[in-house]
Amino acid sequence: MIEIRFHGRGGQGVVIASEVLADTAFREGKRVQSFPAFGVERRGAPVMAFTRMDERPIRLRCQIYEPDHIVILDPTLLDVLDVTAGLKEGGWVVLNSADPPDSFGLHDRFRVGTVDANHIAFKYRLGPRNAPIVNTSILGAFARFTGLVGLEPLCQAVHDAVPVRHKENVQAVREAYESAVLLA
Repeated sequence: MIEIRFHGRGGQGVVIASEVLADTAFREGKRVQSFPAFGVERRGAPVMAFTRMDERPIRLRCQIYEPDHIVILDPTLLDVLDVTAGLKEGGWVVLNSADPPDSFGLHDRFRVGTVDANHIAFKYRLGPRNAPIVNTSILGAFARFTGLVGLEPLCQAVHDAVPVRHKENVQAVREAYESAVLLA
């Protein structure tokens, strides 16, 4: 079983990202599970969501404490939370940042990849300028780094899941897939 934990802030599309990833894996024939972890959070508050995928039925019904990979939609969370807690050694840290992957001090234990999802979201007008919705962009980078889901099924799942700006969200996925930077 592959377990992915998403970290972001309310309003960035963390929950939708988790659901779209699960939908993509489902389209590829995998068993999936996706769910959020939040209480009374408000826009801007830290939020987590989880995705599991496997070839067999998934019977676990708990949060993910030891993920195989993590996806971070807001890099400022690195300063306030231990977002890598429990991450398995060698797992992917997919991070929304214009900075190079080696600037976060995580590359000694994990594989790190970055994508400037904010810039991509601005470019395609996904959300307001002061609060871009980066979920579709970050999924493009996740697909490239991990290879767990294909680009075309991801684009179709994004197109079907987002309520507006279908074309722009799919373009954001593709651009992030192509522009994502991994630690060499």
